[in-house]
Amino acid sequence: MNTFQFPMKVVKRQVYDWIATQDHISKTELLQEMDITSSSLNRILDELTREGWISESGQGQSTGGRRPTLYRINPTHRYIIGLEISRVYSVLGLYDLQMNTIVSYRWFMDEQMTPERLVDYVEERIDWMLNDYQLTLSQMIGIGIGAVGPLDRAKGMILNPVYFPATGWKDVAICQMINERTGLTAVLENGANTALIGEHWAVRDENMQHMLFVNVGAGIRSAMMSGGQLVRGAVDREGSIGQMIIQTDGEKLHDQGNYGALEAFASVQALEQQVRQRVKLGMDIWEAAQELTPEQIHFDTLITGLNQGNVFLQELFARSASYMGIGLANLINILLPEKVILGGALINADPSYYEQAIAVARKKVGYDNSYQPIFSKGVLQERAVAVGAAVMILQQMEL
Repeated sequence: MNTFQFPMKVVKRQVYDWIATQDHISKTELLQEMDITSSSLNRILDELTREGWISESGQGQSTGGRRPTLYRINPTHRYIIGLEISRVYSVLGLYDLQMNTIVSYRWFMDEQMTPERLVDYVEERIDWMLNDYQLTLSQMIGIGIGAVGPLDRAKGMILNPVYFPATGWKDVAICQMINERTGLTAVLENGANTALIGEHWAVRDENMQHMLFVNVGAGIRSAMMSGGQLVRGAVDREGSIGQMIIQTDGEKLHDQGNYGALEAFASVQALEQQVRQRVKLGMDIWEAAQELTPEQIHFDTLITGLNQGNVFLQELFARSASYMGIGLANLINILLPEKVILGGALINADPSYYEQAIAVARKKVGYDNSYQPIFSKGVLQERAVAVGAAVMILQQMEL
């Protein structure tokens, strides 16, 4: 970094970020890492300390002279809120500047959870946060939102997502709604992207540059990072991976999308549809299902049967996991990530689903043993979208 090419506020942010990543660091160590003069660094450190962004944290080891002063960020100087809006459940979390969770709320997205109801719920919980932890609105940097797409990020709008249980989720100006109700600046991003941002932040010490995130839930969502930066397409279509054709003569999911698409085999919606079709045909699947109408069979019903050891459901989930593995292999062969993180309701439903999916993917990665990506369920797992939304705000904040 050359201080003559960048405004001082940019250099100030770079200094803050170095302190944040190292936790405890001395001025000498900062000078070694950054192309900055000692006088400029002194001025920035004094300013960051005076403003409350950093504080002295003791003294380091002496190398022959005076023991150096160590600096660290002040994690409770400001706070960030992260919000996940998903089809199955949503999450609202309050985080400090080190992404420690202060408090978190999680709720199901049922038929009553319209956009207006969700904003009511968010406003109420934020009021609780401020009151319970004696915080003021001025201490909040903003609220990051990771949502199901497609989105218009520039306008802060959720456009026309499918499979929401409640009505009204079309052309929703979610950032404006939340800003008007809470007074907080809101920033919208694709939920798969914020999950990847969060997981990348959680393993920042590993210096991962190329990562793939796939969420297998009501739909199939994905995000890719190359060179440490998100890879974006011309439009926001987070569910496009679900339209990957893996069986040319296969069925459509709910008569939408491509025939033989991945989402018709490896998604919550696909499994529910397959079981409902069999029930409609009068096929005997398991005793509990006989007492339900097809419309009453949902994912939690399938999980109950799976946990009870139902053979049909075990085979259904195993077949779905195998198709998911094929889809993963196709993505890996094209994108060549260092690390692949899998999340979502199906991945977390049963350990065998995850193991089967990655076993198939490993076999079908078309390279020799010199390349094999690392597979993981992630560090943050179910918290990834909300935490990543907060990290997004952290990365954008101005000091």
